[in-house]
Amino acid sequence: QLQLVESGGGLVQPGGSLRLSCAASGFTLEYYTIGWFRQAPGKEREGILCINRIGGTTNYADSVKGRFTISRDNAKNTVYLQMNRLKPEDTGVYYCALRRSTCGGEITSWGQGTQVTVSS
Repeated sequence: QLQLVESGGGLVQPGGSLRLSCAASGFTLEYYTIGWFRQAPGKEREGILCINRIGGTTNYADSVKGRFTISRDNAKNTVYLQMNRLKPEDTGVYYCALRRSTCGGEITSWGQGTQVTVSS
């Protein structure tokens, strides 16, 4: 069964860092495009970053430029979201998703999400 599992969320102080992981099971992640999304309380889910099969990346959110990066480790069947200089407005549930072919492609599967809270 194809499954994405996020981990690495938690409580962090403003200015801190977290690395989220999106682990795939039931399929080989390196052949797929993966996007990271987040949903803040009371807001719609928004796209953050995406990485395609050959390692090309797409940034969907100006608010994370220069602070967040996406990468993949095919040997570990995992995609990462490195988040630095976190701000309270980065608080939310973070999801990874499988996209069809490209970073603009249809979303075909979601993970269950991991909570990130940025607060002093």
